[in-house]
Amino acid sequence: MNIIVCAKQIVDVSEMKVDSSTNKPILKGVTQKISDIDKNAMEEAIKIKDKNGGKITVITVGPSDAKERIKELLAMGADEGIAVKSPENIDYHMTASLLAEAIKKIGSYDLILCGEASVDLFSGQIGPRLAGLLDIPQMTYAMSVNSEKDKISSERNMGDKVVKTESSYPVLITVTKEINEPRLPSLMQILGAANKPINEWTAESLNKNLTPLVETIDLKGVSMDRKNIVYKDELDDSINKLVDSLAKEGVLGG
Repeated sequence: MNIIVCAKQIVDVSEMKVDSSTNKPILKGVTQKISDIDKNAMEEAIKIKDKNGGKITVITVGPSDAKERIKELLAMGADEGIAVKSPENIDYHMTASLLAEAIKKIGSYDLILCGEASVDLFSGQIGPRLAGLLDIPQMTYAMSVNSEKDKISSERNMGDKVVKTESSYPVLITVTKEINEPRLPSLMQILGAANKPINEWTAESLNKNLTPLVETIDLKGVSMDRKNIVYKDELDDSINKLVDSLAKEGVLGG
């Protein structure tokens, strides 16, 4: 079985700070990593490969240093990596298009796995966009996956219910963080990842001259100012005052 895992390099949001004078996030020097839920997709790919055999290829679209992040997934168990250097001011349309062209260049595949969303922007667009461009079925928000020789099924988190869905191959599946616990590679696996191939492609080599459809005007942090109100009355009175205050602030629905 040929499995493709789509992964994204992001900044570690836990280390990101906001400049109090401009209210803009400080991105310089922040640690880069693979988006957490993409590691869940990688873990699920390894389990499917262990059951059915085959090959796992990881694809990322990002800056030139993104190939260093691919090594994390190669150490986990991927066989090969592809790093597509992204143009400036890339948007979801461009990212999905470049992923689609890279997958077409690979040729044969049975299964594409993605995280349900990246933990930095959490739009959840790439998986569905990619399935549409490739004209293949998709199963989103998968909490579990069961792969068989000629079909694959998943239990999907639809909010108030869980839906079991089945598909033939090829198919694209986006997974949730609850699906598994990504493994930590051993030192030998980390060292061995250096010998696995990482191909570097560009938009030009994929014959894609793209322009963004969305323009980012500005990026600002969320104000975290607190009112620091302390209620010192009896518990019931304090709860009532808190609820009234939250209602006046519009936090609670009517």
